Amino acid sequence: MQNKSAEQHSPHSSFDVLDQLHFRLKELQVAATSQYESGWRLGKHFLESYMLLFAASGEGWLTVDGQFIELRSGAFYVGLPGQLVEAAFQGADSRGLYLMKFGVTYDGELVGTSVQETMNHMYMLSNNSERSCSSPAAVRLLCQEIEQLIQSKEGLKRYYGQIRFQELLYLMFSDMLHVETQDTLLPIEQVKHYIEQHHMEKITIQDMADAARMSSRHFMRLFKKRYGCSAVDYLTMYRIKQAQIMMRNDHSLRLKEIASCVGFSDEMYFRRKFKQISGLPPAAFIRNSKQRIAAVHPLAIGTLLALQVIPCAAGANHPWTAYYRRKYETDKVIPLVETEDGAVQQLEAIHPDYIVAVREEMSPNMMQRLSSLAPVCVLSQLDGDWRHHLRTVAECLNRSTAAEVWLQRYDDKAAALRSQLSERIRKETLLVISIQDTCIHVMGPQTIASVFYTDIQLKSPEGIEHIWQKQYLYMNDLSDLAHLCIDRALIIVGENAASRQTWQELSNSEIWQATKAVQQGCIGMMHSGVLLECTAFTHELMLDEVLNLWQHCP
Repeated sequence: MQNKSAEQHSPHSSFDVLDQLHFRLKELQVAATSQYESGWRLGKHFLESYMLLFAASGEGWLTVDGQFIELRSGAFYVGLPGQLVEAAFQGADSRGLYLMKFGVTYDGELVGTSVQETMNHMYMLSNNSERSCSSPAAVRLLCQEIEQLIQSKEGLKRYYGQIRFQELLYLMFSDMLHVETQDTLLPIEQVKHYIEQHHMEKITIQDMADAARMSSRHFMRLFKKRYGCSAVDYLTMYRIKQAQIMMRNDHSLRLKEIASCVGFSDEMYFRRKFKQISGLPPAAFIRNSKQRIAAVHPLAIGTLLALQVIPCAAGANHPWTAYYRRKYETDKVIPLVETEDGAVQQLEAIHPDYIVAVREEMSPNMMQRLSSLAPVCVLSQLDGDWRHHLRTVAECLNRSTAAEVWLQRYDDKAAALRSQLSERIRKETLLVISIQDTCIHVMGPQTIASVFYTDIQLKSPEGIEHIWQKQYLYMNDLSDLAHLCIDRALIIVGENAASRQTWQELSNSEIWQATKAVQQGCIGMMHSGVLLECTAFTHELMLDEVLNLWQHCP
């Protein structure tokens, strides 16, 4: 029951040759309605370089060596040198289609294959088809920025445009790699990805049921049971999420344009659904996204994210850099240093509108210095739980409605998860352990384990309360676990060598081997990452992990 990462793949993946390949943008064209009133057309010709087409909005067609391919909004296609291509496209707005021609060079020897064969395999283009991207809104904004940079008269900006082009290819390769793993998903999971890839199009229940290869009635029942909402509601929420990405990254876009790009044909309906899902009308969301809110403690980060706020500054050593930035497609977060003087100097330069901090982690001098920079919303690790923290920050930022909308959606999701867990799991006792270095933390309802004991309402081993009161256990304290009836265990192990060594010693101990969970093979494993924080955002992450962890359990 190992926790699976979307980034894990076979060591023999064709993407392993990427470190020997170098890509450089040669030419960029934009087919827009303002430039091509009667539609854009690419005459039939042989490609002399690699070609990337991304359809930002609109529709059209492409032929490759005589094979017809439909191009739709949110899709891209990579052409190879020597292919005979022809294309036509009609954009829906001023950024309809991006055509990029690029060259590829390589270092070293690609053993057993030519560069051309490697590229063919890497792009997975043997069937010449278009590819959907996971976040069309983010890709569209990235293409727009690349266009502006490449066309600049300043050499440094053109150089940065090449760097952003590398990021575009990274997103494209990541999506292709994600597609390689789809065969292992259940049909209902594949539909979730189908929705995410085709959300810009008109999608019906029958379309989704067909993708799941089941009747529409059966599909609707299974989807709601698994994800806690209807497929139509999920589609709407995903579209709103994409709209939020666009709003955060480009404040100049009109609402009508945003609505059209994410799949809404009616602007008023888009406004109504946006407020219903976000807790704020679109105009207020855009206005709030312009605010600069700094998080000077990890507890503040996970609380702000649940309120759809990406901090303008956050701790440099927090998993933010590896996870949050990737999830929210942003590189606009200033990494704060650990020292008080250094962090204050950075915040002085940023001029934040608000600062969210934690009382126990600040000296009185630090609190005074922060208060001189901006209004400070102060949380306390000793005052209330993660729900209280969420409501406190929401009240400070005038986003209480957004907080209540988020909490209701979370509770609905937890209720749906409870209902689909088997009767056996609901009756079994669960032990949740976090291992960091040499410390073994048996986690209780006041930690992230509240997801299991409070929200999903699983049973804890009888008599465990006195262990919860202890800060940590060590290997010589394992006798405390001997009297517990542990049917199932979830282990969250730190990523360093000391943590892995402690887990190895625990798993080999006689007391641990004697537990019912070990004897019946009911041990779940997770990596730590951000999952140890007790915030609103990490609670939702843990709910998703539970779904993956126990979805195939009886």
